[in-house]
Amino acid sequence: MPYIFVDTGAWYALLDEDDANHHAAVRFKDSLVHPLVTSNYIADEVITLVRSRLGHNVAVKIGQKLWDESIANLIRVTPRDEIKAWEIFVKYQDKAFSFTDCTSFTLMERVEVTEVFAFDEHFKQYGSFIVLPFE
Repeated sequence: MPYIFVDTGAWYALLDEDDANHHAAVRFKDSLVHPLVTSNYIADEVITLVRSRLGHNVAVKIGQKLWDESIANLIRVTPRDEIKAWEIFVKYQDKAFSFTDCTSFTLMERVEVTEVFAFDEHFKQYGSFIVLPFE
């Protein structure tokens, strides 16, 4: 069964009712039939972002769901993924990819996930993935 990788911005949009992408994120998530996956690097970003914007209690709730894998399978970035991510980061100096973006690209390629639930342009710019929800 195919999986859909979830990026930081999509997790955040699901949580923050004031986020511009909240309604689209909820509609899309509610329509899904495929299981979700994310990475430990994304979990780190989500918990940190949520803590700074929505508070500690909300960060703990989403963090617990990510760590116990009740909302998505959590795939760990490997040392080999980090090496490949660094190569991507160095190569694409004309893009605003974060290092975490690069680890996501590498991890998705490793586990052969081709679809990503995301709202930023980075996955489109990298060019190897189908970015959902479609606009």
